[in-house]
Amino acid sequence: MTSSKPDTPNGAEAFDPEAVLMSDAGLLLNEHFATALYAELCRARGAEAAHTALLQIACLHGLRDAKRVLGTTFHAPSTLATVPSAPALAVQLRARPGGDPSGALEISGCWPERIEAKAHQGRADEPACVVSAGYTSGWLSGVLETDLVVVESRCAAAGDTACTFVARQSESWRGDDDARGRAAAEALPLSDLRGMLAALTPPAEEPDEDSGPVVHVWGSVMIVPFAGTDEVLTAVDMLHNDPTLAEVSVIVIDLSKQAGDETFAEPALGRIVESIDAAGAESVFAGVSLLIEPVLARLEPAPMLVCADLDSAIAASFQIAESQRRPV
Repeated sequence: MTSSKPDTPNGAEAFDPEAVLMSDAGLLLNEHFATALYAELCRARGAEAAHTALLQIACLHGLRDAKRVLGTTFHAPSTLATVPSAPALAVQLRARPGGDPSGALEISGCWPERIEAKAHQGRADEPACVVSAGYTSGWLSGVLETDLVVVESRCAAAGDTACTFVARQSESWRGDDDARGRAAAEALPLSDLRGMLAALTPPAEEPDEDSGPVVHVWGSVMIVPFAGTDEVLTAVDMLHNDPTLAEVSVIVIDLSKQAGDETFAEPALGRIVESIDAAGAESVFAGVSLLIEPVLARLEPAPMLVCADLDSAIAASFQIAESQRRPV
């Protein structure tokens, strides 16, 4: 009989994707479970194949969780407990859009909880956070809608003070001299993994255009499209109600869809900036038109930064968040 299950990705060790995806990512990210799973895979498949399989399983979880967030509309605070607003794994990010010599996207960061490193403490001579790297690769690839592969650069299990990583686009790693980066890119065929996830996931319903803005949270940065003052204020209130957003320190308000419409401006923007300030975060505005810019300049308190486009605002916001963690 022909199996109806999706094929495993090219170069992958065989695993049951349906069984994998029925398990919550929180279980996979449990240090004891991950250690036991890796040991069992090593016994059954060998160390290299176990590493590849665990990396791909974790990547599927990251892709799945990112897809859930992208398909979620944030409503009133009463529903916040059931809304996936951040990755299952604690991740701190720092964007460096020009970090790669070719100008390709590069993101660096760390895993502050060092879940896997604790399990391997003192027993590793190289980076050991396989699940964390796989999950973060899937999460970033899903949220940013590009193929990003994470490579751990320092690991507490090998004696470093922190578990840090660099994420680059797959093609960038493949053309790099870094052997570990090339190996990671080969081990994560993201196109195949996306296809596997799509085969296992029922089609999402089209979002209701009137249901409100879709809020994205990337570590310490929250991005809120402006779809009305009340909707934005509800999103800002999430900082008081959702413990998973404790690290958010910069909120980007995207005004791109308001170009040419200044009728909402001063009172609405003033309330938004005051609300963000009261939440202990900094406000950054993106997609600001020439009509809105002087309005923002008159506000007290004033926003931290005003940018013409969203990409610049996001990159600057990561830099602001990083400078807050490491004051000069």
